Amino acid sequence: MYLKIACPVCNWEPDGGTHRQCICGFFWNTFDTGAKCLKCSKIWKETQCPVIPGGCGSWSKHINWYQNLAEEMQKEMNSIHQKSDI
Repeated sequence: MYLKIACPVCNWEPDGGTHRQCICGFFWNTFDTGAKCLKCSKIWKETQCPVIPGGCGSWSKHINWYQNLAEEMQKEMNSIHQKSDI
């Protein structure tokens, strides 16, 4: 399984483009940084689904874009525990 990132409203998946613009004017891919602007360090709690590449324009909590985060976290925790048992 892999970490799936998709809009919680329309299921649009990010294409790696720099579709987000911070209030400081900087454009970046918010999923590369966990919603933190690389220029001014503002951390965005919500992310807008970009309309131009095919999204819906809705705003959602950034964490909700990671659709199988709980499963991936559990997998990682199991891996850490297995390594510590050695």
